[in-house]
Amino acid sequence: MLLLSINAFLVIGGSLFIILSLSSSHSSGYIIQCRDCSNPAAVNKFTNGTITELLSFVVFAALVLVAHAALSYRAYNVHRQLAIAILALGVLLLALLIIVSNALLVLR
Repeated sequence: MLLLSINAFLVIGGSLFIILSLSSSHSSGYIIQCRDCSNPAAVNKFTNGTITELLSFVVFAALVLVAHAALSYRAYNVHRQLAIAILALGVLLLALLIIVSNALLVLR
């Protein structure tokens, strides 16, 4: 139950962070992809997009929460440690989602 609460907290916190970081004055010009970012001399390494591409992170976070909750619920009858591992991997995935969305929003 604790891991499910942590997953829900990360989804709510990450979604609020993304939504509050988006400015309504910039309808385009958000960086949605960074290719070859380790090379400073790379040409066309940033791909611009709109708000909808960044809002897909919020949808993905909700899908991760629902999918991991359903998978762990079904796996709990089979093996308790498997259900815990599924929820722990959900925490890792949501933490990476927050890190990546923060990196893309800072580059704008």
